[in-house]
Amino acid sequence: MMTLYSDGICPENHCVRLVLAEKDIHLECQIINFQNQPEDLPNLNPYNESLTFVDREVVLYEAQIIIEYLDERFPHPPLMPVDPVSRANNRLCRYRVQRDLYSHAQVLQRGSNKRKAATARRKLRENLTSLAPIFAQKSYFMSDEYSLMDCYLGTLLWRLPIFSIELPRQAKPVLSYADRLFNREAFQTSLTKLEREMRA
Repeated sequence: MMTLYSDGICPENHCVRLVLAEKDIHLECQIINFQNQPEDLPNLNPYNESLTFVDREVVLYEAQIIIEYLDERFPHPPLMPVDPVSRANNRLCRYRVQRDLYSHAQVLQRGSNKRKAATARRKLRENLTSLAPIFAQKSYFMSDEYSLMDCYLGTLLWRLPIFSIELPRQAKPVLSYADRLFNREAFQTSLTKLEREMRA
C-alpha cells in the first residue's frame, strides 16, 4: 500500500499529487498539518517535513525524487523524455525553476516581512515575464509533450493569485500555457479543497 503525506497546499506537494493523477495512481493520501501529524511521520522523514511518500519499504521525502520515482515505477504515460540529453535538460530546467521561481514563492509562503515579500513578488513576476517567449513556442514548456516540467510549473502558476501576482500583458503566453495545464483533467483531479479555494 502506497501512502503520501501532504500538507494539501504547498506547490511541491501539489506537484507530486498531480503526477499521481496524471498516471491514474490510486493511493492513500493523508492531508496533514503540523498541529496534527501522524505519530510515525518524524520516524519516516528526518527533516520533519510534511511531504513524504511511502511505497512498501521505500520512503522518499523530496518532491523531485518522488516524481521521478513515480515516473520510473509507473512508466505509462511517460512524463520524462526517452533520450539522456533531453532527460538531463528536463532536470536542469526543473532545477532552474526551483532556483528562479520557487525560491521566491517560498518567501511569500512563509509570510515574510513586507519588504522581503515585495521583493520576492517583483522577482517572481519579472522572471515569469522574461520567460514568456519560451511559452509561445511550444504547447508545453520547451516541448510538444507534457512532462514533469509542466507538472512542476503548473502547480506554481496556480498560486499566482494568492501571491498577489498579476502578470503584465506581455506575459500573455504564460497565462495561455497555464490555462492549458489547468484544463487538464488530471490537474483538476489533483486539487485539494484548499487549492480550489485559491482561485474561487
